[in-house]
Amino acid sequence: MKGAEISSGREKLMKTLCRNALAELNQVIDKLDENNCDQAVDVISSAHRIALYGVGREGLQIKGFAMRLFHLGLKVSVVGDMTTPPLGKGDLLIVSAGPGYFSTVSALIETASKAGATTLCITAQRDGASARAADHVLVIPAQTMADDMGAKTSTLPMGSLYEGAQYVVFECLILKLRQVLAVSTDNMRQNHTNLE
Repeated sequence: MKGAEISSGREKLMKTLCRNALAELNQVIDKLDENNCDQAVDVISSAHRIALYGVGREGLQIKGFAMRLFHLGLKVSVVGDMTTPPLGKGDLLIVSAGPGYFSTVSALIETASKAGATTLCITAQRDGASARAADHVLVIPAQTMADDMGAKTSTLPMGSLYEGAQYVVFECLILKLRQVLAVSTDNMRQNHTNLE
């Protein structure tokens, strides 16, 4: 096979894989519960201070969400940073536990709850132990490592479908929060760092 033919075959495969992944993300979005998303917006918009936590690749998505919440002008920190304040009454802990349970997530939910903070768990598995321990749950119905071994699995590996869906859902939550909080695009841009 000539170089051009190999390149063309790779290009077609790449586009097919990307289209399959986008189709799967679209299916996840179709299954989202709009009321559940609105409840999350209400919980977030009414919080005094917000701390966020996630492990692994979910943690990367959570950090991106934290950054956008900060751009909205909210008092936000990421658990583990030295500047994370203590949480208490009126505050919110947002955690991600796609498969429904992580020991660190459950421990943080317990600590925040004992201090009087509200907790919101973002997950694909509503019945998971971490999700059940939280005050509020936002379900993103996508494959995670809890269900990536079977006859019907995502084009994407392991929990990537859930993590990709998190990115899209988080950005759309920001759009809804921007409306609720009456924050303009210019206001958000003013909160962006100038140290880049």
